[in-house]
Amino acid sequence: MSDLIVGISDIKVSNNAGDVIITYALGSCIGIVVFDPIAKVGGMLHYMLPESSLDQNKARENPEMFADTGIPLLFKSCYKLGADKKRMVVKAAGGASILDDTNFFRIGQKNIMAMRKIFWKNNVMIDKEDIGLNYNRTVRLEISTGKVFVRTSGGEMKEL
Repeated sequence: MSDLIVGISDIKVSNNAGDVIITYALGSCIGIVVFDPIAKVGGMLHYMLPESSLDQNKARENPEMFADTGIPLLFKSCYKLGADKKRMVVKAAGGASILDDTNFFRIGQKNIMAMRKIFWKNNVMIDKEDIGLNYNRTVRLEISTGKVFVRTSGGEMKEL
């Protein structure tokens, strides 16, 4: 069994049943998890910001940083391993308001809205989500089962 760690502004995909894809400390960032139960292909994106128009240079260097460039890249990376969009199960976590007591920047909310907009335009439904509020999350995807687990700060791991 191998743990594939998804860093901030990163994607990992796998079709190896022994792999577990995991990302830590999702605050205002969003973790998108996709899984094709027939092809046994899964992937995870940990994006920071809603739109690549905020910084075109960074978007070219690291498209995983932004929702509008990272989400399509996640799906395309899974397609290369045999996944099919029609079979994909989609789950999301994160988008919290952390260290923003006045809710001035609203990065978490903007990240959630960007995700919803992209999925709406592409006719993708989110099967389950654990988003918003004001706490960090850790997310795990088991490639062997397609199960997704979320742990909140100081909480227990629960299936999403």
